[in-house]
Amino acid sequence: MKISWKKTFFRLEDIFINLIILSIALLLVSEIIARNFFHTGIKNSTLYVQQLTLLAAFLAGAITSREKKHLKLAARLPLKQPAAEIISTAVQIISSAFSFAFAASTLSFGLNAFGPADRIVFIPKRFIGYLMTLGFLLMAVRFITAIENRRKRIPAFLLAAAIALLLASGAISGVVSAFARSEPGIIQVLRAPLQEVLSWLYLPLIVLLVSLAFFGLPVFVVLGGTGWLLLSHAGLPQEIVANQAYTVLTDYSIPAIPLFAAAGFFLSESKAGERMVEFFRDMVGWIPGGLMLVTVLVCAFFTTFTGGSGITIIALGGLLFQILTAAGYSQKFSVGLLTSSGSVGLLFPPSLPIIIYGVTAGLSIKDMFRGGIIPGIILVTFTIIPAFLFSRSIRLDRQPWEFKKALGSFKKGLGEILLPLIVIILYFGGITNLQESAAVALVYAFLLETLIHRELKIKDLPRVMTACVTVFGGVLVILAVVNGLSYYIIDTQLPQRLSAWLGTAIASRYVFLLLLNLALLVVGCFMDIYSAILVVVPLIVPLAGVFNIHPVHLGIIFLANLELGYMTPPVGLNLFLASYRFNQPMGQVYRDVLPFMLFRLVAVLLITYLPFLSTALL
Repeated sequence: MKISWKKTFFRLEDIFINLIILSIALLLVSEIIARNFFHTGIKNSTLYVQQLTLLAAFLAGAITSREKKHLKLAARLPLKQPAAEIISTAVQIISSAFSFAFAASTLSFGLNAFGPADRIVFIPKRFIGYLMTLGFLLMAVRFITAIENRRKRIPAFLLAAAIALLLASGAISGVVSAFARSEPGIIQVLRAPLQEVLSWLYLPLIVLLVSLAFFGLPVFVVLGGTGWLLLSHAGLPQEIVANQAYTVLTDYSIPAIPLFAAAGFFLSESKAGERMVEFFRDMVGWIPGGLMLVTVLVCAFFTTFTGGSGITIIALGGLLFQILTAAGYSQKFSVGLLTSSGSVGLLFPPSLPIIIYGVTAGLSIKDMFRGGIIPGIILVTFTIIPAFLFSRSIRLDRQPWEFKKALGSFKKGLGEILLPLIVIILYFGGITNLQESAAVALVYAFLLETLIHRELKIKDLPRVMTACVTVFGGVLVILAVVNGLSYYIIDTQLPQRLSAWLGTAIASRYVFLLLLNLALLVVGCFMDIYSAILVVVPLIVPLAGVFNIHPVHLGIIFLANLELGYMTPPVGLNLFLASYRFNQPMGQVYRDVLPFMLFRLVAVLLITYLPFLSTALL
């Protein structure tokens, strides 16, 4: 029997990432129990969680490369053969080259930033740097193996390595010096001309990165590569990229991202959606337009936990579409409602975009959660209003409210209904911190769907976790490398200069807010919400300070606009997903979603120009 070593290695990766995420969750839950019941704690638990999260991030990035699921621009330009094959190969080569460069940066960082005696408990700190390096190396190799024409892989690998040598001569020099204790002459000879060539080519290379972004170049390569080139041109150490990655991925809030994402996927991969639909239908189905209300509430619930509107549309779109059309709603209305509802829960805790915004902007996550509650309710309300108006124009059968039926569906869905309540009570009650709340959510969702409902088996876990890993892996890799770009932006004082110019060019805060709305709508059309947060937030936070806009209010404005951007023609992400999921042409989806988009626009303007909506609960 022939053994497939590739499949065996992939399976080991999946098992390992499962064990890491489970270890993080169990460690945090054990800390809660030890602190609250035994008035003690687990020694060094925070350090363990930080390093496990760092390991999970880079292993998840490698798995995301393996599954070809790295985040890309929402809109990509179509190509015909042979141009499509040429551009695709170029995308893989460039992605591999920059991944090799990032690997050199992390290796040099690990060797030079930490001494042999530096340890985290019993683990050498250098070992953490080596794991970061291994993650980037796996990504680099997998970009090459993604090239379909096998004969082109070896030349592509050699070209990627050559480009990486040009890009990372400074980091490679640091690696060699660490091993040799002094820089060999050959390295000194090669480094100067390579860095000079790179200083000539940095602008054309940035243009190349931005251009290839429209043809599928991963966002982390576009942003991380741009930051790398700017740092190199400025003569700053290339190890800054690795240092920033280490700093941000060991932030106190980061473990909540994979944990909440995993909890959301346990819900979406089980029959939790069906139970929630049944519960809301039995509770509010008697109201005119009750099924429409069910649709919006269920979508809001799932988007809150999964963190991405696309997941909600793909996972629940088919079920809800059948229910709506069977009840008498037209196909056009159903598509429009589901497309607009897919992102409506992103402002409610424990939304992942809120967490990432808070980390990026340096704000209290708890304040961001509080700030999003009222605006979130407004967005839900303005999604429901056009549906109610529509339901008044036609006659639809309504089911009478039955106490026994409602009680039965309540009992069935009680586990899922309690999940957000438990998280909110624990977190806002001060019993647990953010990452501990996320651990409770994951353990609870795991036990609920595997042991109580028994809809997921142990053998299903690798499949569920792999789907989850490709979401948070893509996000965390972007988060890791984009901070090199943020470092350059701050180092050059670009936000301050932009603020000074804007303060003289625009006199009214209302004009600034209107321009911000327009800019964020465009950003929301072309970029996923995570990439947009990491790129745009460092620029707009200082600008908002010029006009005395509350930081939490700015964050809610940002996220509300990105939600609207998901459904804005011609290239909003939800439009593409709805076209795919419901088998409808894009032009028809545009027309179906337009009434909902206009109502949502009114809601976004209210959130923008009435700041007390975001600050009332602070």
